[in-house]
Amino acid sequence: SFFQQLLLCLCASETRTVWKRNAAGVEWDECRNYMKVLLSRQGGLFICGTNAFNPLCANYTGDTLEMVGETVSGMARCPYDPKHANVALFAEGNLYTATVTDFLAIDAVIYRSLGDNPALRTVKHDSKWFREPYFVSAVEWGPHVYFFFREMAMEFNYLEKVVVSRVARVCKADQGGSQRVLEKQWTSFLKARLNCSIPGDSHFYFNLLHSTSPIIRMHGRDIILTVFSTPSNSIPGSAVCAFDMEQLAGVFDGRFKEQKSPESIWTPVPDEVVPKPRPGGCAVRGSKFNSSNSFPDDMLTFVKTHPLMDEAVPSLGQRPWIVRTMVRYQLNKMVVDTNAGPYGNQTVLFLGSSRGTILKFLVTPNRDNTVTSNNVFLEELEGYNPDRCGTDSPQARQLLSLTLDRISHSLLLAFPSCVIKVPVARCQLYSRCMK
Repeated sequence: SFFQQLLLCLCASETRTVWKRNAAGVEWDECRNYMKVLLSRQGGLFICGTNAFNPLCANYTGDTLEMVGETVSGMARCPYDPKHANVALFAEGNLYTATVTDFLAIDAVIYRSLGDNPALRTVKHDSKWFREPYFVSAVEWGPHVYFFFREMAMEFNYLEKVVVSRVARVCKADQGGSQRVLEKQWTSFLKARLNCSIPGDSHFYFNLLHSTSPIIRMHGRDIILTVFSTPSNSIPGSAVCAFDMEQLAGVFDGRFKEQKSPESIWTPVPDEVVPKPRPGGCAVRGSKFNSSNSFPDDMLTFVKTHPLMDEAVPSLGQRPWIVRTMVRYQLNKMVVDTNAGPYGNQTVLFLGSSRGTILKFLVTPNRDNTVTSNNVFLEELEGYNPDRCGTDSPQARQLLSLTLDRISHSLLLAFPSCVIKVPVARCQLYSRCMK
């Protein structure tokens, strides 16, 4: 099969490397070569693996899976540890990755490489840029690449740690800063909080982002759907929130947030003290600043010290489209079929749970995309199969990935010990149901 050939291509690391790492206290299973990046590139595949904590990347042909050229370092493109989250995409020939660059996962980075543009990264070891992030996804939209993740909040004066979900963006045309400020680093990196909550006297927040859809078109809007949950020490609950990309981008045109001293609270930055041109913007050819290299030092210094926006990104309708609370599972995966139904004009969500089940919803928003009551729960599918997977435990039921195979009209569910194929429709169970 394709995956068997792929595993043969991605052979394990040399024995001496495995033993060296194992002697350092690493579990034996972690010393395998785990694929963490798999992308289409110029008719072939670009693949990165952990390679026994020595990450490597290579190009392969799409048909025979033969390696093309030499391997390249996976540093800042692939994590060292298979347990660490990462995202990657190609945009205009450049590879954009969000991962960690070191064995201890201390240096989190958004990195661009392998294209015609210069390699750039986020500022190193700066908690204003990242604080223990968990990367979820990345999408290309307009002149930017957007990264969705969650991290420890820095803007709340709480004694306990609070995790919030964010969206960050960078300009695809970014060339880095001057030789004095932000050299070989992003000049356009900004981030904002994602607000997925139930309104009321005190908002009930779903703070943990788990999954996002690709950008989909609904009634003339570019929308991204997201799956959130509450933390483990809260009332158990999950929610699906929708975000309009135009509204999301508009937040980055708003006010910045700052903390004037380590003891002070975070406050909005007055507009009159924000330098010109506006920090975080893209350089435009033909303008006074046609490259980010020529931005003034005061503007670069401001964006280096003020990456956080004051306003959070609101969800469409100011509330979740789907909510599940007080249940024994957590929703953490999602795929969207925008061509469902007998006429291919319906939108169906498949939500994967921590118990290995799949919840199926029909999404029918109004023209303003804000009405949530029209979303219809269709059925719950049992995805995990103990007979096929060889065991039945909470760990074995953890859903690693959920993929829609449009050709076979099936869902592919990946678990730690097996891959299960489930049809998207089971019309034979319903005498009056049309596929």
